[in-house]
Amino acid sequence: MGLLDHKIAIITGAAAGIGLATAELFRCEGATVVAADIAEAPGITPLNAGSEAEVEALVEKTVADFGGVDIVFANAGISGGMAGIFEQTGADWQQILQVNLIGPFLLVKYAAPHMKDRGGGSIICTASVAGLRAGAGGAAYSASKAGVISLVKVAATQLAGSNIRVNALCPGLIETGMTAQFYEWARSTGREERIGRLNPMKRGGEPDEIASVALFLASDAASYVNGQAIAVDGGLSASHPFSIQDYGRASA
Repeated sequence: MGLLDHKIAIITGAAAGIGLATAELFRCEGATVVAADIAEAPGITPLNAGSEAEVEALVEKTVADFGGVDIVFANAGISGGMAGIFEQTGADWQQILQVNLIGPFLLVKYAAPHMKDRGGGSIICTASVAGLRAGAGGAAYSASKAGVISLVKVAATQLAGSNIRVNALCPGLIETGMTAQFYEWARSTGREERIGRLNPMKRGGEPDEIASVALFLASDAASYVNGQAIAVDGGLSASHPFSIQDYGRASA
C-alpha cells in the first residue's frame, strides 16, 4: 500500500529538480501523476505555467483522462537572477510574478472545484525562504514567493469547509537547475565547503528532501495541516544571520 494509492496528481515544473523528484516519489507511492513543464522531456506535458488558458486546459484534460484530481503541486518557477530593485524593469517583474505567483493562483482556481467534487484534496505551492526574509533571492523573486505564502493562507481560508488543504513549501538552498550556476561556481573556485554554511546543517539540500515533505503534505498524514508555509532549509530561517565568532561557539 502506498501513501497516495488511487490519487491523481498534477505537478508543474516536473522536468527536473524538485518537480522531477516529487513526481517520481508520488508515483512510487501509488499516485497517477500528470507531470508538466515548459521544458521538453519524455513523459512531460508541455505547459507555460503562467498561461491561464494552458493551466485550465491541463486541469480539464487531467479530469477528462483520469476522472478527477486530488493533488496539485504548483512547483514551476523562475529565478530572474539576483538583480536588485533598481536594476530590474517592470517587464522583469511581470514575467517573474506571472510564473511564480499567478501560476499557482491559476492552479488553485481551476483545480479546487474538481477537488471539491471528490470530497477534498491537497494543494501544495513552492514558495521559498526568500519569501520569508530578505537576502535569499532577487527582488522580484522574493516578492513573488512572499506572495505565494500569502496566497496559500488566503486560499485555505476561502476554501473553508471543502476539505481542501492548501500549503506552501519554503525550500532553502537546494541543488537544482535554478541554482546550478552557483554550485558550479563554488566547485570551480574551490569554495564548495561554503555551500549552505549559513544554516545549522552546514550544507545545501537535495531535491529528494523537498519531495519527502511534499509527499507528507499530499498524504492523509497531513490531514490537519492547512494554510501553512513550511520551511525546509536546514534551519536557515530559524534565526537572523550572525557571525559564529560574535555569537560564541557552543560545545556539543
